[in-house]
Amino acid sequence: MEGADPDRRTAGFKERTRVDEARAILREAVVGADESVGGAAGEPVVDVETVPIESADGRVLAESVTAERDVPHYERAAMDGYAVRAADTHGASGRSPAVLRIAEGRDDGPAPVERGAAARVHTGSALPDGADAVVMIEHVTELADLGELEVEDAVAAGENVAPVGEDVEAAATLYEPGHRLRPSDLGLLRSVGVDRVSVADGPTVSVIPTGEELVDPGEEPGPGQVVETNGLTVSRLVERWGGGATYRDVVTDDPDALRAAIERDLAADVVVTTGGSSVGERDLLPEVIDGLGEVLVHGVALKPGHPVCLGIVEETPVLALPGYPVACIVNAVQFLRPVLRWLEGAPVEDHPTVRARLDRKIPSEPGTRTFARVKLEARGTDGDDDRDSDDGERSHAAIPTRASGSGVLSSVALADGWVVVDESREGIPAGETIDVELWESPDG
Repeated sequence: MEGADPDRRTAGFKERTRVDEARAILREAVVGADESVGGAAGEPVVDVETVPIESADGRVLAESVTAERDVPHYERAAMDGYAVRAADTHGASGRSPAVLRIAEGRDDGPAPVERGAAARVHTGSALPDGADAVVMIEHVTELADLGELEVEDAVAAGENVAPVGEDVEAAATLYEPGHRLRPSDLGLLRSVGVDRVSVADGPTVSVIPTGEELVDPGEEPGPGQVVETNGLTVSRLVERWGGGATYRDVVTDDPDALRAAIERDLAADVVVTTGGSSVGERDLLPEVIDGLGEVLVHGVALKPGHPVCLGIVEETPVLALPGYPVACIVNAVQFLRPVLRWLEGAPVEDHPTVRARLDRKIPSEPGTRTFARVKLEARGTDGDDDRDSDDGERSHAAIPTRASGSGVLSSVALADGWVVVDESREGIPAGETIDVELWESPDG
């Protein structure tokens, strides 16, 4: 077995690349763009396909979409009442109502509204020919025996009428490339006559767990052995983020085996390894990646998880994530998730957040971005105590998890989110109101 480069082991991580800089370097290599991290969407790098809108939920548009027809495509009543000619109601009031005859309906729809007539309509009904306004039903008195109607409120032309194209005008651009489609979007697309859309393929990701200490699920681990979990976690995160994951078998700490595993999967859009990314004798992946392609960044100023290695091999991003489970997850969120978005041509969305008061101090090292796991607890049951004084929302407390080591997987699995401590700060004091990132939300 070849060992790690002795110079790298000696140097360790005395200099670490800041998170935003590391992302910018990675983005430049992946999509050839130098826009700021999280900027506007670009052209998808992955393949593009055209799919029915029924199959497009959660997919990212590769082309802009325009409306093929007006919505509504006819003038329609916006209220229950009577369709009239507005001029026939001029001066009408409760004391001096305008009297109109009630036009009889026809089998093929409402009768045309001639001068001095009114036709019964319901919300959404097509406006009869000749009418230009609707009198609300509460502003009329029906004289059924006489076939007449007393209008007690004058209306102007267009009042209580939804014009053609009020919702969407034909040829209007609805969505731009990079937009991730939601169920409500699909309903709108169907209403405007769009039945197929061009979308980016979900990026393919090969997930390769590494380490001679790992054993497969179902095996009883002995002393010094660990059940493989990182590959499973990362694979499921990839699926949640819109990609397709291939979860590979464990590869031992051997340079030839690691090299072969990476070369085997270079047809994927991204290759991700877990473990073996630091500076120890068994941390061989940085040298293997550098031998096959180029190491872009090794060592990032974030905690937990600074020994991450980001590289490119034959134009395929190769991300070597640390082996400690929490460090692996933090780096997957910070680097793998953006890569998938860039490949789709989509923006990197912020995670949803909850405002909360910090229950205990969070320490951090200046110059390092820290991700502190917390549980959320609602505080207060009545009166002013259950409202956050800053924004009027229900008050929550953010309670840092007691077990904060990068190898303690339960500290993430049992947490509700994490607090991001910026590089410029030396911790956050107890009592401060902060944002908690719900990084494991369903939409990723």
